[in-house]
Amino acid sequence: MTGHIRIVNDPVELVPLLVCFNNANYKKIYDMLNKNWTTEQELAVAANGNCIGECLAILKKGNLIEEQWRMPKPGEKPSKEYKTTYSKFRANFQCSMSDLSDLLHISISSDETLRGLVDDVINEVVAGSTSINDLARKFNVSPVFIKGLAKRMPQLDVRGQGLVLLDGTTR
Repeated sequence: MTGHIRIVNDPVELVPLLVCFNNANYKKIYDMLNKNWTTEQELAVAANGNCIGECLAILKKGNLIEEQWRMPKPGEKPSKEYKTTYSKFRANFQCSMSDLSDLLHISISSDETLRGLVDDVINEVVAGSTSINDLARKFNVSPVFIKGLAKRMPQLDVRGQGLVLLDGTTR
């Protein structure tokens, strides 16, 4: 394993980590990726197969994994394989307790109200309202809260001062 250190300078970057480590299936996938280069098919055999894509999307969005093409045997198709990027962690940020509590709630909650807000945010982004500040004002939450929601959801991501929908083909 390499000695790469994941330096977190923005508390929002904690969300993919907390989401991953709060879910037993995601944690199992992360542990497998921490040991060896592994394909989606190999992950599906060892873990719950229907959560692999979502887990990889969250890990990739958090810049926690890297990918490469596995050389196939003659006559077979090449496949992507994945491995964790970092072996150590360092946090270097300061935020308000309110923002920290929002990010922790977003990361580990299964609250139905949160699901409704996510659906509303996605609908707004689809309709063309992508500004983080505008969305925060519309839903009466902080911009950090909106960024945290985007980091949790596999279909959303933060780009600059706005949100974008991910099409799922970036895996």
